[in-house]
Amino acid sequence: MALSDADVQKQIKHMMFNIEKGWLVQTQRLKIMEYYEKKEKQIKQLRVLKARGDLITDLLNEAKQRLSKVVKDTTRYQVLPDGLSLEPRMTVRCRKQDLPLVKAAVQKAVPMYKIAAKNDVDVQIDQEAYLPEDIAGGVEIHNGDRKIKVSNTLESRPDLIAQQAMPEARGF
Repeated sequence: MALSDADVQKQIKHMMFNIEKGWLVQTQRLKIMEYYEKKEKQIKQLRVLKARGDLITDLLNEAKQRLSKVVKDTTRYQVLPDGLSLEPRMTVRCRKQDLPLVKAAVQKAVPMYKIAAKNDVDVQIDQEAYLPEDIAGGVEIHNGDRKIKVSNTLESRPDLIAQQAMPEARGF
């Protein structure tokens, strides 16, 4: 029984259809596999970032606890506000209980500033508005026209470190 030309053409078309269908299925299967491999990689990256974020949070909490202990040691705490800003006019705001320490630090820092910067500086300590009593300590420094504020409290320091560390954490 011999096949006619029409039957041969039909068989060839059927084979070509099956080959093309197999190729399309294989291509789509590879795309799906690549998609899920990419998703698995993203999940791993998210786990690493979450672990890194948790670690940074734990470190920040521990640092805040340790910094609150620094305030109790007046010799160590008095050194902290010494490195005041290099603005020509500034206002320093502190906790009410830290006022004597901050006054001493300002009296110590002003001559150092004058020597280092060869400039005069006018430092006022804000005795009308104090920092909240519940913070661990430190100072806020405002420039003369109060447009710039530098928060140098013990609570703000770990947060600054965290902000600086975050872009590095995202890079991995």
